[in-house]
Amino acid sequence: MDEEWLAERRGQPSAAAPQEAAPDRGAAVTAGGSTAAGAAAGATAASKKRGSFFRELPVLVLIALGLALLIKTFLVQAFFIPTGSMEPTLHGCEGCTGDRVLVNKLVYDVRDIKRGEIVVFNGLDSFSAEVTVQEPTNPVALALYRVSSWIGFAPAGEKDFIKRVIGVPGDRVRCCDGKGRLSVNGVALNERDYLFEGNAPSDVEFDVKVPEGRLWVMGDHRAASADSRAHLGDPGGGTVPADKVIGRAFVVIWPPERIGGLPVPETFEQSGLVDAAAAAVPLMVGAGVTLPLAAWRRRRAR
Repeated sequence: MDEEWLAERRGQPSAAAPQEAAPDRGAAVTAGGSTAAGAAAGATAASKKRGSFFRELPVLVLIALGLALLIKTFLVQAFFIPTGSMEPTLHGCEGCTGDRVLVNKLVYDVRDIKRGEIVVFNGLDSFSAEVTVQEPTNPVALALYRVSSWIGFAPAGEKDFIKRVIGVPGDRVRCCDGKGRLSVNGVALNERDYLFEGNAPSDVEFDVKVPEGRLWVMGDHRAASADSRAHLGDPGGGTVPADKVIGRAFVVIWPPERIGGLPVPETFEQSGLVDAAAAAVPLMVGAGVTLPLAAWRRRRAR
């Protein structure tokens, strides 16, 4: 006891005093190694994820292109407006930012084409080109041009036209009446909603009966449109085969300030505009029933 008291007085550690444990360097080394190993594992996992993404990227691109091709082929396609033949409804001119429209390619598989609708059609063998398209000769530029035309940011070609349907099969389309108006089946059209300002309905007089399976089409900018009127002397009398129609243009998608739908003008909803073919159906049905009945009664009378 005296020795302990003396030791405390001198500031020396007592033999009985507990000794502090020496730091465990092995544990510290182990902990540090574990941290380094975790960081290395994380870096490896991140590297694997990046590698996996770049390996999958070509597959994702191919899937996206495949879906785009299916949509373009069967459902909807974008078209670039290269000329002013449909002004003011659709804007287009050489060297300017023409409108881009979406065309529904499925709609006419489930119903007939209607008057007043704007359609895109293949005019090969029916119409002469309104615009000359010069494709680039450089292979890279040519590839970019074709991709741009495919998605609607460049002219699709000289054979594709966009016009408004004025007459459908069986219609009698005439211009002009006593007031200088265009008429369909004797009903005058009020075209002020879409006709280019200052244009007459037509500078060319015509009186056409639209054949079965064909359409009479005209541009809204009549003074700048080489439409059905310009081909009156050609086979078909200026009409376009209905089976050459690619689809209906239903909305402008570019530029942003012109985005909007393309509805049928009200004048085409007039009650007097009756399809000649539809009007003939009751007569045909009546004849189909009456003639055999008359023949049967004649045989019985004998």
